Amino acid sequence: MTELHDLPAHDLIAAYRQRKLSPVEVTQAVLAHIERWEPHIQATYLLRPEAALAQARASEARWLRGEPKGALDGVPSTIKENIATEGDPTPLGTAAVELVPAAADAPPAARMREAGAVIVAKTTMPDYGMLSSGLSTFHPLSRNPWDVSKGPGGSSAGGGAAAAAGYGPLHIGTDIGGSLRLPASWCGIFSLKPSLGRIPIDPPYTGRAAGPMTRTVADAALMMQVLSQPDARDSMSLPYQDIAWSQFNKGAERLRGLRIGLLLDAGCGLPVEPEVKAAVERAAKLMEAAGATIVPMAPFMTQAMLDGMDHFWRMRSHIDLQALPAARRDKVLPYIRTWADSAAGMSGTEVFNASHQFHLTRVNTVKACSAFDYVISPVAPNVAFQAELPSPTNDPLRPLEHIGFTVPFNMSEQPAASVNCGYTRAGLPIGLQIAGARFDDLGVLQVAHAFELIREPQRAWPQPPAA
Repeated sequence: MTELHDLPAHDLIAAYRQRKLSPVEVTQAVLAHIERWEPHIQATYLLRPEAALAQARASEARWLRGEPKGALDGVPSTIKENIATEGDPTPLGTAAVELVPAAADAPPAARMREAGAVIVAKTTMPDYGMLSSGLSTFHPLSRNPWDVSKGPGGSSAGGGAAAAAGYGPLHIGTDIGGSLRLPASWCGIFSLKPSLGRIPIDPPYTGRAAGPMTRTVADAALMMQVLSQPDARDSMSLPYQDIAWSQFNKGAERLRGLRIGLLLDAGCGLPVEPEVKAAVERAAKLMEAAGATIVPMAPFMTQAMLDGMDHFWRMRSHIDLQALPAARRDKVLPYIRTWADSAAGMSGTEVFNASHQFHLTRVNTVKACSAFDYVISPVAPNVAFQAELPSPTNDPLRPLEHIGFTVPFNMSEQPAASVNCGYTRAGLPIGLQIAGARFDDLGVLQVAHAFELIREPQRAWPQPPAA
């Protein structure tokens, strides 16, 4: 029998409606499960059991009256800590930030509350979200439930770990270069980085997206119904569309007749590990057997593009850090300070040339993908690495060598998902990236769900170590 903390959101809503379960007993079960797991993976920030139970009691009362507040009423959820929640400080993963209570909920948090979700906790991130790990000067070190010696990925580190560990079904992260999809890949869960602006966010920034982190496509589709509601605070948001998110399930036949590009070489960064490549190739063969046409793709990214984006972000961070008082600047993770300060000598011409790589990446990505309905690839060239490391290379001058498959879709504004497609011999999850044309978020969900139906059997979710 499925434990309450493992139940998907759709099942919880159905059980609440039929009065077979109460949001209170489900929230209690989730909190008890978090208590068992949290000492080992440190995924949460502002874990407040009494506040969560108060929300659950209010939800229970609404269900008993037959007046649910919204599509997620009573469903346990978490929110990444850089998404502001009213009255709570937003440390951005670093000890250098002054802890000032947020004046209001950011759009994704506001939508979750309006829909009645029970916010169990916020989740951890590394300093300024600039790492693909859970290493932070503010939060305890977050770890991967599949192997606690490994990291969960980042920067949505706690969200990935929480979803894999069963901290309820619904989690929100953010992504500017892979920060939803990388932890999803390394934690064996599902995530969608939507088209830029599909989910309003504040503050907006080039390439920045919020998105769902769940165990299933079905729960991500349910979240999209809520998170995609309009919010005028996001100057980069798309005009609202009443998308039929509930139509995510078109069956495995959704793959029939599709022309799908298979990208196995990012054209930059780290080489793809053999077990990752083999898992993605197996996924492609399953899609082909289901009726898709699989066409190998040549790389469209270059090392110059990746380096340019890296160098521009270094300069942005260098300027931000230089604006801090020395005492606060000294609290930033040394790896990030070294990375940012390496930009100090860049000329104006070098900064311009670096910034131009964002546009070149966008143009190349859209052009390469235009010949296909969807593009599949590894999410990352590697699997989860040692938890204590800031990045797979552990080199502040080569920090982004693992994002060559993910970052182009942030710059092209295209939707891209991560869905588990296998495991290494050591039992670590491997993610398949599915990218679609700009605005085709529902299509990406449909293709991902079709793959869920035909993929190799999934392993049981990890359980907390014995006390």
